[in-house]
Amino acid sequence: MITAYHRPHTLEEALNLLSRPGVLPLGGGTSLSRIRSESIEVVDLQALGLDSIERKGNQLEIGATATLQMLLEDHNCPPALRTALHLEAPLNLRHAATVAGTIVTCDGRSSFVTTLLALDAKIELRTPAGSDRKTRPRAKSRASSPPAARSVTIGNFLPLRPHGLITSIVLPIHVKLAFEYVARTPSDRPVVCAALVRWPSGRTRLALGGWGGRPLLALDGAEPSGLELAARNVFSEAADEWASAEYRMEIAATLARRCWQEVGS
Repeated sequence: MITAYHRPHTLEEALNLLSRPGVLPLGGGTSLSRIRSESIEVVDLQALGLDSIERKGNQLEIGATATLQMLLEDHNCPPALRTALHLEAPLNLRHAATVAGTIVTCDGRSSFVTTLLALDAKIELRTPAGSDRKTRPRAKSRASSPPAARSVTIGNFLPLRPHGLITSIVLPIHVKLAFEYVARTPSDRPVVCAALVRWPSGRTRLALGGWGGRPLLALDGAEPSGLELAARNVFSEAADEWASAEYRMEIAATLARRCWQEVGS
């Protein structure tokens, strides 16, 4: 149950509110709007200007509160990423769900986050300056310090979902990206999906989704040798009510091969 609502107008104010116990960020509200038994306070991020999408050289910088539909409609969004976004949620939810909120609440069936993992996306996090009270004494001056910033790869972020407010996500767009999936229906969430990225240097990353608590990285190397074997190995124990592990292993290998046929030339 939401017991208090805050709408800060500065990033520092938002971070100070979020440093308190039981206070959660509110973006699109698609997750927090679900019925909760515990009492929480929410911090509405809409007034912070974190919804921009901008190309900077060979990178695409996406504001945390940009919606999935905004990203899908942006002219810099790669076609394969658009496919993954279509699968992530129906149209009405895409207009509400934010990029950061989708990352934080994702499970292994997230086609969008699977693609971000293949792209080795960077997540920009902010925490209140001086929030580490064990190592930093309280400042005597009343002047406020700017929020501390750090960047983590999405591969390091997903297992722990560390403390901090996501402000932006940065993707490479000078790469070749392929996305393939298998689902019960064309609009259903994937039972297996594969995203493969190849850099001009030859670096190749394969990420797989469709099972478990988060998408999984199958391959990251200079050469794509062993691509299908790596895909099979990731799903060796991936059995649930949707599919057997054996089925997922074979489909993952097939999808990885199809992706390579798209980006390998």
